[in-house]
Amino acid sequence: MIKDNDTSGGCSGGELVVVTEEDDSKLKLKLYSYYRSSCSWRVRIALNLKGLKYEYKAVNLLKGDQFSQEFTKLNPIGYVPVLTDDEQDIVISDSFAILLYLEDKYPQHPLLPQDLQKKAINLQAANIVSSSIQPLQNLAVLKYIEEKVSSAEKLTWVQYHIGKGFAALEKLLEGCCGKYATGNEVFLADLFLAPQIDAAITRFSLDMTQYPLLSRLHNAYMELPAFQAAVPERQPDYVKP
Repeated sequence: MIKDNDTSGGCSGGELVVVTEEDDSKLKLKLYSYYRSSCSWRVRIALNLKGLKYEYKAVNLLKGDQFSQEFTKLNPIGYVPVLTDDEQDIVISDSFAILLYLEDKYPQHPLLPQDLQKKAINLQAANIVSSSIQPLQNLAVLKYIEEKVSSAEKLTWVQYHIGKGFAALEKLLEGCCGKYATGNEVFLADLFLAPQIDAAITRFSLDMTQYPLLSRLHNAYMELPAFQAAVPERQPDYVKP
């Protein structure tokens, strides 16, 4: 589990401390996560930004842990992430629902701005990623394409759909983008964009020269400790390719 000690609301985060399960057996929040899952990744960023300690519960998607009886009791559809809050006896699946829950319960470092237009743009950008890009590149979809069409078609499929979404995001954000997606503070849109842009570059070899705004955001995110601590390589279940 990775904790960002800065709970003052600063977007850059403070000192990062690794907490093992043995260090703290009374952690209230548990995150069921897979290191490479972009949906889990965005929740890890939020937990870090808000300075929340949590127990990391690894779910190996390649081994099918998500279909186990234990996990499907938490989320019947078998997707990560899942957040459990022992303090409230609450189980939440779906990253969007988890992020809104964290926002309501832990007001430090707000994920949504007060400005109504910026708030709407954050929600719209997050929905483009979560509804129009990420579902079309997940493990189940790519496996289906490989089995029913061909392995070679997978990359073409993914690049087309990511590119379509990225083109829309470039247009959406061009009038409000600052250092980050909707200005000079980190908000909800950034949590969705950071993992998606990274996946496009590192996993799917997308030509990012067509998306200069998103490329610049990617570089900005990599400078933030709360984002750095959430990357796949820093997770306890990370496996080097």
